[in-house]
Amino acid sequence: MPATIIEAKPAPFNRVDVDPIMLDIVENALRNARNEMDAVLFRTAMSPGIREQHDAFPMIANHEGKMVVGQFGSFLYGFIAGYEGTIEDGDIFITNDPYSCGGAISHLNDWLMMMPIFHEGRLVSWAAMFGHMTDVGGKVPGSLPTDAKMIYEEGLIVPPTKIYRGGKLAEEILAIMLANTRMPEWNKSDFFAIIAALRLAERRVRENIDRFGVDEYISAMWDMLDRNRAAMSAIIQMIIPEAKDGKKASFEDWIDDDGMGNGPYKIACSLHREGEIAYFDFSESDPQSLSSINFLLNEEMFKMFFGAFTINLFDPQILFNDGFYDLVEVKIPEGCILKPKKPAALSCRTHMLGRIFDLMGGLLGQGAPDALNAAGFSDSPHFMYSGFDKNGEWYQLFQIGFGGVPGRPAGDGPDGHSMWPAFTNVPNEFLEAYFPLRIREYATIPDSGGAGLHRGGNAIVIAYEMLETGEISIHDDRWLTYPWGVNGGEPGQRSTKRLVRTDGTEENLPSKCDRIAVNPGDILYFNTWGGGGWGDPAKRPAETVLLDVKRKLVTVDGARRYGVVIADGAVDEQATETLRAEMAASAKPDGLFNRGFVSIEELKGRCKAETGFEAPRAPVFRKFMKVA
Repeated sequence: MPATIIEAKPAPFNRVDVDPIMLDIVENALRNARNEMDAVLFRTAMSPGIREQHDAFPMIANHEGKMVVGQFGSFLYGFIAGYEGTIEDGDIFITNDPYSCGGAISHLNDWLMMMPIFHEGRLVSWAAMFGHMTDVGGKVPGSLPTDAKMIYEEGLIVPPTKIYRGGKLAEEILAIMLANTRMPEWNKSDFFAIIAALRLAERRVRENIDRFGVDEYISAMWDMLDRNRAAMSAIIQMIIPEAKDGKKASFEDWIDDDGMGNGPYKIACSLHREGEIAYFDFSESDPQSLSSINFLLNEEMFKMFFGAFTINLFDPQILFNDGFYDLVEVKIPEGCILKPKKPAALSCRTHMLGRIFDLMGGLLGQGAPDALNAAGFSDSPHFMYSGFDKNGEWYQLFQIGFGGVPGRPAGDGPDGHSMWPAFTNVPNEFLEAYFPLRIREYATIPDSGGAGLHRGGNAIVIAYEMLETGEISIHDDRWLTYPWGVNGGEPGQRSTKRLVRTDGTEENLPSKCDRIAVNPGDILYFNTWGGGGWGDPAKRPAETVLLDVKRKLVTVDGARRYGVVIADGAVDEQATETLRAEMAASAKPDGLFNRGFVSIEELKGRCKAETGFEAPRAPVFRKFMKVA
């Protein structure tokens, strides 16, 4: 039964003509309002994940729940269709339960808040935002256990709930939520920061209506959605070929392991077009995992990923919204690793979420190889450090790591960058001021980006020196498989984690682990992975390679991967010509993609020698019974 929207003066809106100048004004006003929501949040929140790294996503939608400005796409019409209650002026809703909103949020740390915006008794818009809370309870600090088998181990679950009713805060509900977190003050601050951002959006929407009129405002939003649809229709027909003789484009990639010694796990998708409709089918992906690497992929969220990928590639000036959703059909079978059945654990879902972008790039690029990107830093690896300091006070850090963006048709991939463009780094000074640690090194890792005509971005190393006794947790991937290169480019370098104890002993840590005890003076070297290269490395100008060496992005030995010989700080032109001729004579066609291995079994056979770890066991898949 869908939600009941209570309006004091219900009446349909009239669609009116909106001139182009007014449309641009409304569009830019909403863009600015979305940016203001971010500014309010980042200046008010306390947790570094939101305040410093900007792990939060705002949205303004029309009265039907379709996102007009934002990033992740809209989940509101799904909420409206599934919420069994009333929606009234002054209400604000909260949830962190992925299973209650079809995966609109993907793990319990994301607190999602949704606010209907009314004007003179009618629902005219929605504002929504979700942010990553540092802790929501559960079995480990940070609420992201690598070994969880059910979502109940990951923290407090809040179904869609009215946290404000008629403008009044449900203080008892908030108190229960805060009582189930290790960082109640941070969560409380972040909660009210999100509320302040929603209130800001409400004011800006009403200002637009007061300026232009309600029918004009509603019509402008419809026009923005229609304009996006027309643009996406043209792009879809340009880059996705129609299926001929039943042939479809297909691609697959892997998550290396599940944190419990099993893996890799395959995600696979096929793509074709019928008329102006693009069809994505994930049926060949592996079943859900027994561990927490499952990702509950919301179909509308995937459509938005697809839209963001294609719009930013072909025309970044197009307003990013939900207008094109009817042009995309997505099939994700229930019970697969991208649509697990409750109560499957989801706390390690960041790897699968990120790998969707590599998968999408490999899939879409097959129809236009010159526009193909390599694989990149398709993840948001987590570092967590917690314990009681010498004063007996609890400390808890959650930080997201950065890596190499893939080589692209337009140029090199940036070094040490986030997968999400809006994310920023936590300043080292902030970390050292508020947490018991010292940053001993923060640098790019030379040669970690795949060689190519356009170099893959380099990974980074952060060396954390612990100053207090505590525990650390790590979430990462790409320690076994490589971020692949394309069009002759080489794969990027894998990730590694190395813990150096005060007595000099060293330990290589797995990419997913919890409860690693640390003591003052221990240093963790957190190495992320690089991006794949694009194009033949031997075609990269030698002077550009020399500049990379001078900037310490490529080593002198690494320059030889490009066929460039450097001696005494300059290019040895004769030796370079000879080396490049030798490379050309011995080159073997690798096809469109260079994964760095022939097969998963062949890669597993090399695992121990190359990584120091035993190869992961083949996953065992079991069927979950759905729990109400």
